[in-house]
Amino acid sequence: MTAEIIATLITAVLLVVGCLGVIVPVLPGSILIVVGLLVWALTVQAVEGWTVLAVGSVLALTGMAASAVLTGARLKQRQIPNRSLLYAAAGAVVGLFVIPVVGIFVGFFVGLLLSETARQRDLRTALDSSWVALKAAGLGIVVEFGCALAASSVFVLGALVLFLTA
Repeated sequence: MTAEIIATLITAVLLVVGCLGVIVPVLPGSILIVVGLLVWALTVQAVEGWTVLAVGSVLALTGMAASAVLTGARLKQRQIPNRSLLYAAAGAVVGLFVIPVVGIFVGFFVGLLLSETARQRDLRTALDSSWVALKAAGLGIVVEFGCALAASSVFVLGALVLFLTA
């Protein structure tokens, strides 16, 4: 096997793991995609590699930024403080180890709900703001995942062009 084929396979794995990392935020999703594209571009040393790196990186980083902006704007609009998000993140980490597979999401919600209940002193209001935060995070994940898939598609097209025209 040539270095280009090995790099292509490694990059494909990194892109799959990166896309999964967008959904399950334990892995560095979009960053892993950019790293995979960089590895491929440096290995193939061709116009296709550099083009895929440029376009794919813009897509992945745009998704990451859009996710942060969309989520942050909704949370700011609802006046959910960073402290509540910190408790939600801590709950997600605990949930990850306590409940397999879905624990990260359950822990995030429980941590957020507990923090918001303590802050607002009303369970109904805390449930409402926690639900808004979950929807905002979900919207951010969907946008970032779409951009990650688009970056992965750019890689597939670039690899096909590289290997079919060689």
